[in-house]
Amino acid sequence: MTTTHLRAALVVLLLSAVGTGCAAAPTSAPEPRTVPVGTEDDRATDAPWVWPTGSRQVVRAWEQPDGDYGPGHRGIDVGAALGTTAVAVADGTVSFAGQVAGRGVVSIDHGEGLVSTLDSVDPTVRAGTTVEQGEPVGRVAVGHCPASAPCVHLGARRDDRYVDPLPFLPAAAWPVLLPDDAWPG
Repeated sequence: MTTTHLRAALVVLLLSAVGTGCAAAPTSAPEPRTVPVGTEDDRATDAPWVWPTGSRQVVRAWEQPDGDYGPGHRGIDVGAALGTTAVAVADGTVSFAGQVAGRGVVSIDHGEGLVSTLDSVDPTVRAGTTVEQGEPVGRVAVGHCPASAPCVHLGARRDDRYVDPLPFLPAAAWPVLLPDDAWPG
């Protein structure tokens, strides 16, 4: 397979992953829910990943897709100010760093079939770079979420299937209950 074909396949996968974008509002108001918020020192836990920014505020949760190309939200959106440093969630090799559909994306292969993706970031690394957990890989940019409510979309794939990244992350230090009117959709 040529590099062009690989890039085209990546674009199809990422576009199917984000569907029409995260800015779309849910069809009905969600129940109030607990979202992670907590300490900055993720390394002190047993979770294999660290949060990609200093925030643990999940502004949109994982939504199981209806199939390989069906609707869903194939990751979590972590609230973060524009320009915030985004870091590698675990050790690995950068498998992609560049633009997909006009948005900056960094994907990191962590081995054993596990890949993380950060969308929308201005990459500060190149494909092929080996990174360590917590090492800067980009800066939060506009794209997946609007400038009025910026975020970084954290996706996870295990053996080429999208999975909820939240179980890989440290637990919240304490829960925060969001009222319906605080939901960004």
